[in-house]
Amino acid sequence: MRNSLRLLAVVFILLFAYACAKPVAKCTDPEDNPSHHYLVGMENLEKGKIDIANEKFERSIFCDAKFSPAYGGLAIVTAEKAKAQIDLKFKAVESERAKEYLKKADKSAESQEDSFDYNLAVIRVNTILKGKDWLNKAEDAFNDARKLKVEEKKLIYYQGIEASSYFIGIAYLEASEFQKARDRFSEVLNMKREGKWNEKADKAWKRVDKIVRAMSGITVGDVGKKIAVKESITRGDLTALLIDELKLDKLFAGRIPSKSKVDKMKAEFTPADIMNYQFKDEILTVMKWKVRGLEPKFDTTTQAYLFKPAEPVLRQEMALILEDVLIKLTGDEKIATAYFGHEKSPFPDVKPTAPWYNAVMNMTSRGIMEPEISGEFRVDSFVDGAEALLAIRVLKQKMNIY
Repeated sequence: MRNSLRLLAVVFILLFAYACAKPVAKCTDPEDNPSHHYLVGMENLEKGKIDIANEKFERSIFCDAKFSPAYGGLAIVTAEKAKAQIDLKFKAVESERAKEYLKKADKSAESQEDSFDYNLAVIRVNTILKGKDWLNKAEDAFNDARKLKVEEKKLIYYQGIEASSYFIGIAYLEASEFQKARDRFSEVLNMKREGKWNEKADKAWKRVDKIVRAMSGITVGDVGKKIAVKESITRGDLTALLIDELKLDKLFAGRIPSKSKVDKMKAEFTPADIMNYQFKDEILTVMKWKVRGLEPKFDTTTQAYLFKPAEPVLRQEMALILEDVLIKLTGDEKIATAYFGHEKSPFPDVKPTAPWYNAVMNMTSRGIMEPEISGEFRVDSFVDGAEALLAIRVLKQKMNIY
């Protein structure tokens, strides 16, 4: 009996000692800590390296299961994965996972800085997923973030409260609230002379400013608004802008006196790659008018003529397309050869012998397209949505089209 009591006492002491012992650290190397993994994860997230970012956030949580910012990072990564999903069921599952990670980030937040990171994750996740009332939720998170008393040096990744203005600016840009977006990007630039988000905000401000200028004085439809925010437009996008914003079909038809002749006009065939394309009708209309640069192209793989609606448009190509539109609208064939014979080009990247030289000159001399401050035309650069819209706006003004 006495031995049993002794044994029970020993067991009790061991259990008591175990309960009082500090948890064994899982990550002991200097750089193997939750903050470091979170920072590297966020840097990879910004580079679009989603899988590496995901691994780093998981490691961060392995090191400290209560590390709130890592859950916010996982929420953003998971939202990106949901956005990329084509299958709607998988998309819904991933979207719910992102929301669960946000709840964990909120629940684990122990400091004002943790709460700041959480609110920025809420802004970013809602901007990516665009669920019900997503902009209102992003705005609420922005307002909550700005109420916090944050020590900026403790913000591991964001480094400054102006990051909240930058990301709500991105949300407004995605929502086509261009004036509000421009104001927020401007706010970032005014908050600090130099900061982590200044370069990004400056680039975004210039882009939005171009969109605002492009839209001033004209009514832009839903198609135009969606295309305006694109960093590069496709042949399908440009076709939609010509039909929906320039009203090309109506303008061209107005220059043909015989209505019966216009009614008989139609595209010679329907390319196989636009059968289920969202701008199929617009493409067939442009094909009907045989706009140079927007003809179907021979595809060696399928041995067929395709429109290739997803192919990006280069600036040299848009110059040729808009020059042809200008010739058809004015009926002035001399425009097509107006700058032939030049020995010297005003643009260092456009030779006078280049096939698009005449078109580039026609566009720049009329202010329809703009060269860079450096003097280059950037012939091989993709056309972004704002400059396409701005070019169409100026073309309408030149042609007195309202």
